[in-house]
Formats: sequence, C-alpha cells, structure tokens
Amino acid sequence: MIKGLRIRYKIMLVVGLAVTIGLVATAYFYTQRQEQAVLAQNERTMQKLTESVSQGLQSVMLHGSADIASAYAERLKGVPEISDFRILRANGDEAFRDNKTINEVNGRRGEEAFMPRETEVRIPVLAADDPRLARVLQEKQPLPFYTFDTKGVKELTFLAPIENQSKCYKCHGRARPVRGVLKLTTSLSTVERDVLKVRHDSLIVLGLALMGTMLLTGYTMGRTVVAPIEAVTDAMSRVSGGALEQRVPIHGNDELGHMAMSFNQMTSELQDTYQGLQAEQDKLTTIIFGAGEGIVVTDSDGAIVLVNPAAERLIQKSRERIIKEGFDDLLDDPVSMRRWLADRENRGPISVLYKAQVLNVYVSTIHVEDGHVVGSACLLRDVTEEKRLEEELRRLSTTDGLTGLFNRRYLDDTLRREFERSRRTGAPLSVVMFDVDHFKKFNDTHGHDQGDRVLRAVATCLREALRKYDSPCRYGGEEFVGILPDTTMEAALAVAERLRQDVETMRVDGLQVTISLGVAGLPRLAAGSAEELIELADAALYQSKHQGRNRTTLATLSKGDAP
Repeated sequence: MIKGLRIRYKIMLVVGLAVTIGLVATAYFYTQRQEQAVLAQNERTMQKLTESVSQGLQSVMLHGSADIASAYAERLKGVPEISDFRILRANGDEAFRDNKTINEVNGRRGEEAFMPRETEVRIPVLAADDPRLARVLQEKQPLPFYTFDTKGVKELTFLAPIENQSKCYKCHGRARPVRGVLKLTTSLSTVERDVLKVRHDSLIVLGLALMGTMLLTGYTMGRTVVAPIEAVTDAMSRVSGGALEQRVPIHGNDELGHMAMSFNQMTSELQDTYQGLQAEQDKLTTIIFGAGEGIVVTDSDGAIVLVNPAAERLIQKSRERIIKEGFDDLLDDPVSMRRWLADRENRGPISVLYKAQVLNVYVSTIHVEDGHVVGSACLLRDVTEEKRLEEELRRLSTTDGLTGLFNRRYLDDTLRREFERSRRTGAPLSVVMFDVDHFKKFNDTHGHDQGDRVLRAVATCLREALRKYDSPCRYGGEEFVGILPDTTMEAALAVAERLRQDVETMRVDGLQVTISLGVAGLPRLAAGSAEELIELADAALYQSKHQGRNRTTLATLSKGDAP
C-alpha cells in the first residue's frame, strides 16, 4: 500500500514517523524524569518525617515517658498519609508490646522505674534475618524501599535506626549501638495520581505538538520539497509521452534547483538528439522506401517489422501477405531460407529464379557482440536484365557474328578442355575441319554479300549435322571446325560425309556449294596437344583438296601420308 502512495504522502509519513518517535521519546524521557522527581521528592519528605518522628520519640524516651512514646506511635498510625508506623526492636519484633525491655531497664536501674504491662503479646514485623533490617542496623542509615499492599497500591517504607546515645546508657547500656528501628510506611496512591496526571498532560502535549508539527512539516515540505519534485515528475511523465519541450521552473540554487537545471538540460539535449534522429530517420526512410531494391527486416522474435514497396513489387505480394506468411516463406522456399539464415559465412548474393525473374538475394541473421540475435534482413535485387545482358555478352564473346557459330576463342578453350579430359579418361575425341571449295571465286564473281550468304548456309548445315553437345565453330574465313566429344574417328567420318552431302545438295541463291573435309581424333592418333590435333585435321583437309575437293580424308600421324 505504501508503494502506491504519492511522494508527498510518503515524505509526510516518513517525517511524521520520525517526529513521532522523537516526540514520544522526549515525552517518555520527560515523564520518567517527572516521575522520578515526584518519587524523589516524596522520599525526601518521608525521610524528613522519619527523622522528625525519630527525634521526637527519642525526646520522649529521654524524659522517661515510655508510655507516652507508645501512645505517640499509635497516634502516628492514624495519620492519613501514613498507612503503617511501627517501632521495632533489633530482632524485627514490634516494641511496646511486652515487658522484655521494661524488665531489662528496671533491672539495670535497680528500681522499678516503669510499671510492667498487664498483657503481653509478641508481634513480629520483620524477620530477624531480613537483609534490609540487617543493613539498617549495620550502616545506621535510613533505608527506603517500595512494596505493594493487598490492593496493589504502591507503598514507600522507610526503615530508620534509633541510635543508642550516651544519654540512653543509663537505661539501655552500651552493648547495642542501635536500640531499635522505626518502620514508617506511606501509601503512594496520591503520588501515582500525580504521576498519571503528568502522563496524561504529557500525552495531550504530545498529541498537540505532533499535530502542529505534522501540519507545519507537511505545509513546509509540500512547498519547498514535494512541489518541485512533483513538478519534475510530471514533466518527466510528459517527456516519456513524447513532449520533449517540457521545462520546469528553477526556484533556487539548492539540490532541487540543480535537479531542475539538470532536467531542463537533459530535455534540451534529448530534444536536439531526437530532432537529429528524426532527420536521419527521414533520410533512412526516404532511402529505404525509395530504393529499387526490396528490403524486408524482422525483429529478434522473427516477426517482420519492415517491408518497403520495392519488396512488394519484386515478390509480387502485398505487405500484409508478406507479414502474415513470415520471413521463411518470403520466396516460397522456407527450407532454403532457413539454410541461408543459418549460414554465418554467407556474404555474397544468392541468385534465385523467382516468378520469371532473376533475383540476387542477400540474407543474413544479425548478431550483436555477445552473440545475441537482434533480427534478420533480406535484400532483393532484380538482376533479370543484367543476367540477360551477361548472357548476351557471353554469347557475343564466344559466337561468330556472321554465322552464329562458336568463334575461334571458344574453339580453342573448348578443344583444350576436351583434349585434357580425353587424355585423363581415355574417352575418344574427334574434330572435323573443312572449308568451302573455291570460296574466293564466289566473292570475286558474285560479291562479298553472296559469299557471306554462302558461309551462313554452310554454318546452318554444320549446326544441323552435329549433336547438341558437339561444338560447331568457325575457325576463320571460310574454314570451320566441329568438335565431337566421345566420338571415334570412324563415327566422325560418317558425320563428315553426311555434312558433305548435305552441303552438296543444297543451293544458295541457285548456286551449288561443295566443301573439303579432314577428320582427326584420339586415341587413334597420338597427338601431343589440342593444337597438334587441329594440325592433323588441317593436313587431312588439304589432302582432300589435293585429291580433287568435295571429299573427306582421315588424318594420319604423318601429315603427308594418305590414310
């Protein structure tokens, strides 16, 4: 319940408790002192009374009036303030009740100075070994002590010694320094009433003082301490709600004033920082939402918290659908997405074919220094056109522009690679090399355009004659090469003959075209390199020309030998 109180009431409660403890302690101390003072005053009064009674009694005894002393003691018992008065012998019995002392005195004086009592009674008041009685007899000093009567009322008793003076020796002798003890008891009921009145008055004063102190403290604390603190608290509450322009008044140069100044400085700096962050956020928002790349971000729990318009366009889903389906189903492939997120070494883009688009996907799980995951992010970039251009460039870099066949660079690279594979695995490899017969005559007679059309027609025949995994290439000018992996020379010869016949039977603008071919291959020929294999096929080609053209020749190790 205390936790829910406002600071005003907490301070008043704490101060009130402290003041209450202080006032109660003060009142208790004051009351105790007053009680002690009253009791001390009562003891002094009783002591003086006891001394007076003792002196009066001795005076009576010295004049030889023992009967008067007995009557004097009886009369003292009737005084209202005195509840009990006794004259005791040293053994604790009440005096003047038997003839023991009378007989001793008459015997010591040798005459019957005092008449014996007709009736005797022994009244023991204190035990003979009572420590208080023994102390009085030994120290010869009055001794006060407190007891309670049968009704529970506190009483004060004085035991006062009756000393044996020289004037008493005649009757009582010298043997005992103390002839007896006075026991004077008075009720403290009146004193206790006074004490209760002191306590009652103290409680009234305490209550009034506490009430006045609480009111004054509450008012003073409210004006000087609580109000400034509440002003700062209220301002902080408004700041937490976004009202960073809050300021609190400064009412002095004390700690509360310094707190107000620090608060105003803090809110001013927060406002500047917030405005700076807002400006940066606006820039970042402009960049994110204006970017052509798609951006999707999650929080540490995996919930999607940001989707920019480019992501909606590239993924072809609405923002609501993307958030609903979740990060794993962003590209409709949750297995791959989870694998990419788990791969911490993934730094480069992942190319994905998604809905007729080629997307470069950058996916990462974001960790802080202690390894804690703060979220995940995905960047999507449409590279469809780039990939198309790359493929076009790659095609142009490996394709002859006139015939559409592979160019010389592609031929060299592919043949070298296939040659090494054949040497490594023992698989057969053949090449078919040919050129157009009398091609210069076509150019000179019909023009270069006609020559180009002839070359394109021959290239079409070559492409159709080879398999899809063979490589039709333009070697240069009117020369062509076909690379045939996993093909023996005999099989390559059949391909070459079919190609020769196709070219011979076709017509280009009404003109007949023929070709001369040479075939070389592994492992039948022990060529040491891809270049040497081409040279063997070239030698066979020229042998076909020397033999009349429009024919195919198989190469041998000796370039000049016929097969």
